[in-house]
Amino acid sequence: MFEFLDNAEPLLRFFWYVALPTSLIFIVLTVLTFIGADATDGSDADFNGDLNGESPLQMFSLRNLINFLLGFSWGGISFWNSFDNKTILIAVSVTIGLSFFVIFMLAMRQLMNLQEDNSLKMSDALNKTGTVYIKVPANKKSVGKIQMSIKGSQHEFQAVTLGEEIESGSPIRVVQILDDNLCLIEKL
Repeated sequence: MFEFLDNAEPLLRFFWYVALPTSLIFIVLTVLTFIGADATDGSDADFNGDLNGESPLQMFSLRNLINFLLGFSWGGISFWNSFDNKTILIAVSVTIGLSFFVIFMLAMRQLMNLQEDNSLKMSDALNKTGTVYIKVPANKKSVGKIQMSIKGSQHEFQAVTLGEEIESGSPIRVVQILDDNLCLIEKL
């Protein structure tokens, strides 16, 4: 099947021996990604290779190694007849491999920027309006409950007021966050 490799120069044979299994692994990883079986996108590693500490992407992962080897090997095969000096060919192949690596990292970074953080932060409730669910007693004597919509979903918080009692169903506005689940409100 691969008789052409028998008479090939050792460096060309090396490029082919790297390109074939790497291409197969790349295809398998791509198919697994598209069917959802590869949930980590190859970004998990046993150590942290992220040099700037800001991104969850790992520099050293199977996916990144495959991307580098794919560019390196196919670059070497593609430019085999273009360079007589094999040192230049290897340098070009390494450059292509690093380009594949960088392009993948940039693409993954852009995709991760598309993620939406829908986790609730109490600061999201500040200056928002809602309604009283359980009446809020006057002058911070005890807590009542309010309901409000934040980021498209209903949330319930404990609330106090500095003014007079606020009855159930009354419209309110959150003026200050006092605790993890406690808001200071005023009647609208």
